[in-house]
Amino acid sequence: MNVTIYHNPACGTSRNTLDLIRHAGIEPTVIEYLKTPPSKPELAKMIADSGLSVREAIREKGTPYEDLGLADPALSDDQLLDAMIATPILINRPLVVTEMGTRLCRPSEVVLDILPADAFTAAFVKEDGEAVLDAEGKRLV
Repeated sequence: MNVTIYHNPACGTSRNTLDLIRHAGIEPTVIEYLKTPPSKPELAKMIADSGLSVREAIREKGTPYEDLGLADPALSDDQLLDAMIATPILINRPLVVTEMGTRLCRPSEVVLDILPADAFTAAFVKEDGEAVLDAEGKRLV
């Protein structure tokens, strides 16, 4: 299965998501989006495919969102996308693309919705100790 994760290694949610993908026996394409942001059309497609609005895909916390005036409801999706491409920390993460769909994986276990359920055969616990899969690989949350 082809899987791509737009990853920020400094983010615990992103690390947990990557670990869940690998726990399924899949080695994804890892794109550190802060170093290599997607193109505007790629980002727009991922957001649309995930079922989110552009506003829902913007990260506010820990970003220059307020300083850039992005809360202004008069801004168009096109303007918001331009800001996200110019300042990639504004892209909420991690975005994961698989053959089964595209999701913003917040919380990290959202990735389970777009990975084959039968790929999991063992327990998985997130960095913070929260159990996500039981000993047989069945979803707990």
